[in-house]
Amino acid sequence: MYHKFKPQSLFTGHTMIEGGNTVVVTTQDGAIVDVINASEAGEDCKVLDGILSPGFINAHCHLELSHLKGAIPTQTGLSEFVKQIVPKRAAAQEIIDAAIEAAETEMFENGIVAVGDICNTADTIAAKTKGKLAYYNFIEIYGLDPLLAAQKMEDGIALQNEFINNGLKAVVVPHAPYSVPASLLQLLAAEYGSHTVSIHNQETKAENDFFEHKIGAFVDMYARVGVGLDFFTPTKTTSLQSVLPYLESAAKTIWVHNSFTSVSDIGAVQATNTDAYWCLCPSANQYIENTMPPVQLLREQHANIIVGTDSYASNWSLNMLDELKKIQAHNPEIPLAEMLTWITSNGARALQMEDTLGSIEKGKKPGLVFIENMSTSTRII
Repeated sequence: MYHKFKPQSLFTGHTMIEGGNTVVVTTQDGAIVDVINASEAGEDCKVLDGILSPGFINAHCHLELSHLKGAIPTQTGLSEFVKQIVPKRAAAQEIIDAAIEAAETEMFENGIVAVGDICNTADTIAAKTKGKLAYYNFIEIYGLDPLLAAQKMEDGIALQNEFINNGLKAVVVPHAPYSVPASLLQLLAAEYGSHTVSIHNQETKAENDFFEHKIGAFVDMYARVGVGLDFFTPTKTTSLQSVLPYLESAAKTIWVHNSFTSVSDIGAVQATNTDAYWCLCPSANQYIENTMPPVQLLREQHANIIVGTDSYASNWSLNMLDELKKIQAHNPEIPLAEMLTWITSNGARALQMEDTLGSIEKGKKPGLVFIENMSTSTRII
């Protein structure tokens, strides 16, 4: 028994096929049997007046923060956002669990099939082991005090093993350049192996100010938590280029946010890792700093672009079309097919899931999503 879908437009994960003359044939559980001309498909085709696409890849999320929806005011700036999120993330476990389940269900229904998820706790393990979505779990480590680097690493490895022992793919990664001293970056670099590694990057101008001149909001952050900065000498270069040597051992890298990334930063990454990805989270950028990532700059440099929702602590929805519409509102000249590539085949490659997800090809099981007028996305299978 097969399903046959005949869309007005078919996005394969790489190209858009118009005209309504192509049929996608799948098994009952969604494996692609064939992509054929409508004249060969016979009867019982389900006609779709819109776009049929592979399932979406949410390349950056914090599922465990789903209970913080609306808890933090918008446009307070990154430093204030970080200051508020630490005390507010504590909640009763049943509240956290319910919010995680609701957020995952929302992503599933909106057509998301896989997530690059940042994890600081084991809170999401129970939901993830049910297999509703595929996950690449980034066990995030941060610690401002270099004297505690070994302990932070030990704690991170223990959490990573908890995920792995539950059958979930996981790797320890740094939070951001400003929150992981060199001693901790060195310990992390030894663990990357064949993994994809994610890092928050240049979300605010203050990040570059800190590394270039040892000034600004992050100096204040260290003072606020009582950690002296005698160990830190400004590198006289951007935050990205300061930490880049510590990420060269990763098989793939995902640089997240990139609001203040420059041509020289992009060039430095591309010179050291040809399989690097630049994750845009436009709604989160708007929510926290009222900025937009440099989409055109990344396109001009032929960067591999992917997209994430970030968490409900910094977004109004977990919907990939909402992210594309936000990008499109500021960059109307970008073709829809190009943007869909970012949230399908590019995302699958970044999360090392391209063997099964990201494109409509025989033998794959990518999930199928129906897009109607770019206003709604509905998971079909």
